Amino acid sequence: MKLAHVTLFEDFGTRSVTIHGLMVVAFVNAILAGLFLEGQVGLVSFVALLNVTAGLWVAHSIHSLGNVAAGDEYNGVLNELFDVGDGDSSRGFDTGRFGRLLGLIAVVTAVSLLTSAQALSGTVLSIAVVALGGIALVTAIIGFLIALGASYDGAQRETAANVERYTEATDVDGGHTTDQ
Repeated sequence: MKLAHVTLFEDFGTRSVTIHGLMVVAFVNAILAGLFLEGQVGLVSFVALLNVTAGLWVAHSIHSLGNVAAGDEYNGVLNELFDVGDGDSSRGFDTGRFGRLLGLIAVVTAVSLLTSAQALSGTVLSIAVVALGGIALVTAIIGFLIALGASYDGAQRETAANVERYTEATDVDGGHTTDQ
């Protein structure tokens, strides 16, 4: 049974933009709760919303690993939203995509740490710092694997296309290439 609202999410790019939207909403609310809500309600809200954001981030990063191998046209949320480039990684490591991811990780981690320092104290702050560092590290590793996988898949496609062109050229010329 095909439902219109479910078929919207068949495309990885649509799922990715939606998950990124959920992460932004959860993260902004975590920061607002951490800075403006007092007492236990603020503390629990901040930690819970930050955990939701982190869980979505890591889960979506892992989900993105599978998308790279599928050969989908998706090249990152920025390209999906703003068309900032073609994301062509067939000529080597996709440094632009990896760099944007590292920048995003740095900003989100810095804001999270600063808000944690404002909202938390003592042992809980130490735990939050280690947890945020771990999440940033895991996400950076997964981002590196995504960029590397995209580069490898691009190189494989280019090699297959070159072999196909060479095979077609030798078949047309009766086993002789025109370069001789």
